[in-house]
Amino acid sequence: MSDNWTEQHIPDQHGRVAIVTGANTGLGFATAQLLAARGATVVLAVRDVEKGERAAARITGDVTVQALDLASLDSIRSAAAELRAAHPRIDLLINNAGVMYTPRQTTADGFELQFGVNHLGHFALTGLLLDRLLPVPGSRVVTVSSNGHRIRAAIHFDDLQWERSYSRVGAYGQAKLANLLFTYALQRRLAPHGTTIAVAAHPGASNTELARYTPTALRVPVGWVTPLFTQKAEMGALPTVRAATDPAVTGGQYYGPAGRAQVRGYPRLVASSPASHDQAVQQRLWTVSEELTGVTFPTLTPEPKAS
Repeated sequence: MSDNWTEQHIPDQHGRVAIVTGANTGLGFATAQLLAARGATVVLAVRDVEKGERAAARITGDVTVQALDLASLDSIRSAAAELRAAHPRIDLLINNAGVMYTPRQTTADGFELQFGVNHLGHFALTGLLLDRLLPVPGSRVVTVSSNGHRIRAAIHFDDLQWERSYSRVGAYGQAKLANLLFTYALQRRLAPHGTTIAVAAHPGASNTELARYTPTALRVPVGWVTPLFTQKAEMGALPTVRAATDPAVTGGQYYGPAGRAQVRGYPRLVASSPASHDQAVQQRLWTVSEELTGVTFPTLTPEPKAS
């Protein structure tokens, strides 16, 4: 694998269909732009269609917009039905959209917002679209996590929705850890099929709108160091794009920046926290996620219960 993997390494994507959530701005927009430039048919799956249309107009290539609100299971089901009707095959599902450090809010279905959007929404969308990926050789589900999966991160099964007390940082850490637990559990279920793989990526510290809810106490120091320790969205998107397109990628891998502490740099294979590899937690989270969303993965063989 190249040490300095850049957009020049992206293989030709003509004939491939890529769905990118949260693609009207930031990392998602940069990801969509890079894929479209290499010939992919790209769907910007976004909450605000008007913003999505403006974003699509800035991208050269075959780009369409799909309404998708990951904070609503009804919207996810509607979007999945429309995507299935429009695309008999899907090559790439890139679960990119996310919120970070929000004040405590709930989704339309009563889930804590960060857990609901970042994890449960993408879990449901993946389950509803998976049969469009499974017949396609080389298809991939790429889920974007974060270095935040290491910070105050645990799956609080006794209070998943943070109803007893709320920590913006802890809730974000839980959601981003869930992204990795989901990816690794999904890959084990996909492996017997031999066509689709599940991969994760993270952007390091990228200068995007995602940090707009950073707590007040952190805004001054964060604002001061941002130019020094973050990278542009175009660089932050490269780990996701590498996970989605590099022929050398295999299922269950995790890509992030190569620099110190995985903050900046060209994308490479990186390690996630030991907590993200706990198979008992992965299985328990999978079961709970199915129960909360009402979405199951009937095309996959269930794992045996952890002993």
